[in-house]
Amino acid sequence: MEIREYIREHILLFDGGMGTYYSRKTHSIGTGCELASIRQPELIEEIHREYLEAGCRAVKTNTFGANRMAFQGDEELVEKTIRAAWELASRAAADYDAFVFADIGPVSNPSGDVDVLAEYRFVTDLFLEQGARCFLFETNANTDGLKEITAYIREKCPQAYVIVSFAVQADGFSRDGILAADLFTHMQKGGQADALGLNCICGARHMLQLARELEHEGMTLALMPNAGYPTVIENRTFYDGDPQYFAAQMAEMAAAGAKILGGCCGTTPLHMELTAKALAGWGQEIIARPARSQKQRIEESADSLFWNKLKQGEKVFAVELDSPADANVTKFMGGAWELKAAGCDIITIADCPIARARMDSSLLACKIRRELNLDALPHMTCRDRNLNATKALLLGLYAEGIRNVLLITGDPIPTAERDEVKSVYQFNSRKLAAFVTSLGKQALPGSFHLFGALNVNARNFDVQLKLAQEKEEKGMVGFLTQPVLTEAAFENLKRAKAELRGYLLGGVIPVVSARNARFMDSEINGINVDPKITELYEGKDRAESEALAVEISVEIMKRISPYVDGYYLMTPFGRTGLIARILKAFGEE
Repeated sequence: MEIREYIREHILLFDGGMGTYYSRKTHSIGTGCELASIRQPELIEEIHREYLEAGCRAVKTNTFGANRMAFQGDEELVEKTIRAAWELASRAAADYDAFVFADIGPVSNPSGDVDVLAEYRFVTDLFLEQGARCFLFETNANTDGLKEITAYIREKCPQAYVIVSFAVQADGFSRDGILAADLFTHMQKGGQADALGLNCICGARHMLQLARELEHEGMTLALMPNAGYPTVIENRTFYDGDPQYFAAQMAEMAAAGAKILGGCCGTTPLHMELTAKALAGWGQEIIARPARSQKQRIEESADSLFWNKLKQGEKVFAVELDSPADANVTKFMGGAWELKAAGCDIITIADCPIARARMDSSLLACKIRRELNLDALPHMTCRDRNLNATKALLLGLYAEGIRNVLLITGDPIPTAERDEVKSVYQFNSRKLAAFVTSLGKQALPGSFHLFGALNVNARNFDVQLKLAQEKEEKGMVGFLTQPVLTEAAFENLKRAKAELRGYLLGGVIPVVSARNARFMDSEINGINVDPKITELYEGKDRAESEALAVEISVEIMKRISPYVDGYYLMTPFGRTGLIARILKAFGEE
């Protein structure tokens, strides 16, 4: 029977977790079992047959991680692995009249410079050569290359059947911070997959809840949950979820409209046997429950004065104030009071700059909001938090009335300390922006106003503009620039105004001495100081230097004014009085 006809009349039941079941049978701790198709072919074929004997009518080839990225560029080994895996699965499936799916996992691309589509094409062509007509792209955290590869398969083999499946947590977000509903929507717009689904990470109950919340009317839905959640004992991962409970939840998924079901990590032939029995008799009579629409969003209860002023076209003043390196907040809060009195609209607070621990920027932002009734813009780096910690922090910020956040990748941990302090970097700033934007749709009554950094001092400003445009596509609404202290920075600022949609806050940092100018130019990434400015400070004492700093800063603000929506002033050495003088002098111009 042709697969589309089969799915119209039946629930298509896939096998379970090859990798975890292989580890269980071999008592091994490994990174993958793909090479076992070459080294232990009898065992892999035996596993396929166990699942088929349990009642499964589709098996996945043992090729989840078979690609050149995972095999360190060894094309010959990838080809050999795929041929062996295809032969084993096909031979086992032939005796049960079952379907064989080419199993293709995500292509690792942590640096962002891998041609994901090219790798998908390479692997897909190998499967097509073996005669594959059914494909499963599984455990994806984003849609990179997936729409294109489904179109490629359709062009090469019009009768092919393609499933694209995403791995999301119980709250609906993938590890890249993208909401399941957005992943589905993106694939449905111009995509050519026959079925969309979810697999891995979630246990059956949570995946059922997610499926009921997804809009999947008119779409074939595929669900393949884990056997509950894992336990780690002596560096080994175990799943001990009840197979009977799993099977009951799978029957609920069928009732929720899923036409393709299967198992992922931890699911054994017993899980699938009990699922097959639970599904016995299900067919065309299945009436899918209507999908529940997402909760209607309500209006934001507390917007920010800074944001409203920016929207109305008024020039805003943002001032960066370094958080304390100890627990004494008296000087910081006193400086914030002084800046508010001088006309500052929002205080920006760096998130442990140069990877050195300081008082938490988000907690200080909440304190400023509560005690000063002044908006605060906490910086949030990708360095120190994973997805869960980031989400928890954002929920707390929103509850405290913080509506503006600046997202940056963050300085790396200094090399000598990498064995002591670990970086996280689950996101880059673009992925983090997409995650926070999705969070506003799913878990918040409103949205954050997301800002990013723009380095107008970059040697290759074309790259900076391209990244900024990508950030805008992910939900950022504006940018705070690095200081404009050279002619090149000024010209780049003008380009940014012409080519970006978002608001621009031009960077201004008062130079307080010739020594300070040379230090910033030589040792601070992203800051360039015109030598002519440095020369002006030679031989001047502190009072003379501060007067010059006010004069130069005001002149810079006046010059950049036509090209910015506001000003981003950086406070040197905690000298809030100097910033207050600059704001006053600029206001008097």
